[in-house]
Amino acid sequence: MHPASDASSHDVQAIVNGDHPDPFAFLGLHETEDGLVVRTFLPEAAGVTVLDAKTSRPVGALERVHDAGLFAGRIERKRRLPYRLRVNWGGREADVGDPYRFPPWLGEVDLHLFGEGTHLSAYDKLGAHPTNLDGTQGVAFVVWAPNAHRVSVIGDFNNWDGRRHPMRHHPGAGLWEIFIPDLKPGDRYKYEIKAPDGAILMKADPCAFAAEHPPQTASVVADLGSPEWRDAGWLAERERHVDRSAPVSIYEVHLGSWRRKPEEGNRYLTYRELAEQLVPYVKDMGFTHIELLPISEYPFDGSWGYQPTGLFAPTSRFGTPEEFRLLIEAAHAAGLGVILDWVPGHFPTDPHGLGNFDGTHLYEHADPRQGLHKDWDTLIYNYGRREVANFLLANALFWLDRYHIDGLRVDAVASMLYLDYSRAAGEWVPNKFGGRENLEAVEFFRRLNETAYGRHPGIATVAEESTAWPMVSRPTYLGGLGFGYKWNMGWMHDTLDYISRDPVHRSHHHNQLTFGLIYAFSENFVLPLSHDEVVHGKGSLLGKMPGDRWQRFANLRAYYTFMFGHPGKKLLFMGAELAQEREWNHDKSLDWHLLEDPAHAGIQRLLRDLNALYRAVPALHARDCEPEGFEWIDANDSVNSVLSFIRKPGEGGAPAIVVCNFTPVPRHGYRLGVPAEGFYREALNSDAEIYGGGNIGNGGGVHSEPVPWHGRPHSVTLTLPPLGGVVLVAEHG
Repeated sequence: MHPASDASSHDVQAIVNGDHPDPFAFLGLHETEDGLVVRTFLPEAAGVTVLDAKTSRPVGALERVHDAGLFAGRIERKRRLPYRLRVNWGGREADVGDPYRFPPWLGEVDLHLFGEGTHLSAYDKLGAHPTNLDGTQGVAFVVWAPNAHRVSVIGDFNNWDGRRHPMRHHPGAGLWEIFIPDLKPGDRYKYEIKAPDGAILMKADPCAFAAEHPPQTASVVADLGSPEWRDAGWLAERERHVDRSAPVSIYEVHLGSWRRKPEEGNRYLTYRELAEQLVPYVKDMGFTHIELLPISEYPFDGSWGYQPTGLFAPTSRFGTPEEFRLLIEAAHAAGLGVILDWVPGHFPTDPHGLGNFDGTHLYEHADPRQGLHKDWDTLIYNYGRREVANFLLANALFWLDRYHIDGLRVDAVASMLYLDYSRAAGEWVPNKFGGRENLEAVEFFRRLNETAYGRHPGIATVAEESTAWPMVSRPTYLGGLGFGYKWNMGWMHDTLDYISRDPVHRSHHHNQLTFGLIYAFSENFVLPLSHDEVVHGKGSLLGKMPGDRWQRFANLRAYYTFMFGHPGKKLLFMGAELAQEREWNHDKSLDWHLLEDPAHAGIQRLLRDLNALYRAVPALHARDCEPEGFEWIDANDSVNSVLSFIRKPGEGGAPAIVVCNFTPVPRHGYRLGVPAEGFYREALNSDAEIYGGGNIGNGGGVHSEPVPWHGRPHSVTLTLPPLGGVVLVAEHG
């Protein structure tokens, strides 16, 4: 058959129109009755010659068989051979590879595992992978779009023409793939998808490893390769830094506003600059972990990353994937763990994102009662669809595996657990038992935690869960969700409400400080003072404090002391240590100039010392999650707004006593029962002059007296500073 006779065939028209169901069956090298024929579709090409890839010698010239740019012709060989195409682009020649000469990149095991939703390293195949296939360097692309009529890779390399690189379809798994020779890291691309209704969609790659800087929306080819990590020592012993008995103090950071370069147009710091500035700062402040607000690529700055479109791509705002890796490595070198804020609860409706991905409700529920978050105008993942659950699980493992992340703080867990979350009657669909629990999400969380801890036992998962759902941080074999920790949202809201009140009224709200101890050990809790409490008109933490300037700073110092004495791991949002005057603005740097003021510098020094004390005194952290580690001395002194309690480290350790006075009245001669006879060193006093206080205290410590008090045979007499907290460490004998 002469290749020109194909010009009127159905195949030709389908290729030209971008409608061919199996382009690999027509394009490329094929055996015919007349010999070997090569067909290629290259709009705007003036001529095409086939070259032997090994010798670069011509083996056949192709004829234009359709004006749109389809070329075909026989080659002077009897057997198949690797070949390239020499293309004349109207006077300029270039040698290019032909994607349609290459075999499939996906194997049968990949297709099987993906089809059953168990391909937990799917990121090794999905996305864009620079690779060598049959001796040729290029990029292999794989995307899931089971309902699409056609999927093509588009980019600068083909003038964004969806007819040029239609992909091979694997119907059983719903995957599409193509290997495109000569592409390289840095090339921009998207997928052009022809939906069942004929609509043409242009989508970013759900599994892209890099993306353009917003507001641009293309995916970018990135080679994650096999970098030489230098953190083996950290990985080997990191588990002890996040154990329930460890001091865990987390600095929550929004990378875009921690610090900026005002002299350079107020630009962001890069990942490299953050490695040089943020990491040493957090280390110096005594925190144990950095928690990053979501860094998966997101289009809208005002979402702070909580509406991601590229779950596998570190945002390009601060640099490349490799530079992000170096930031993590720098943290590990400094002995700091890194926790990522991870968002599996919803995704935005941006047209280049996951919504209506292949022309159908693929990742999200079709029913808006299940698939639409009214509060945020975002879409909800369909956790009951095995491929979607696989996508999210693989993403969680991707960050732990490829970037050595030490933990995942899972956002908006409550919104995932409850089908009626923020919905009125009639606006939600009950589960199969008629209940409000999202059974698919429950199963997803259990599988997530079992898999994450199973593969990376040194990590921690943390749930942001604001309800009384039981056993969030209990093992799955006991019926729990399997998280390592849970944010204590109730403690945060109650205590902030209390500390915001004028001290004259606090005696009537004393229970807001004590109520948290009723449930303090029902979960492994993290006590958060997070970004959510300093935005949307809530003001800064300092801004919540009542009274004159001195009282506001004293209130904040007392509150921080109470927090670090209270059972539970600690989390502070950046700026808390500066006593920011204004609420957080994601478009501006923290107000570092405040540290020129001694009052603000005193808050920073206090938090540095609280972190040091928390880490140094086992009684303050070793039994954070166990009721045996806590004992009230006096929970009922509401008249004086004084709280006192004991923290106990276990067998043979010295206890610590925490006493907080939440009125502006100094308390002299305040008698307190103590666990045993001995000297009680005043390890920290929030009213110390070095913190900006009035230096009212106990002269370094007090000796006990054999005077029974609070049901104990020994007691001490203290001077309690106004709006102050003191921590005493027992030194018996």
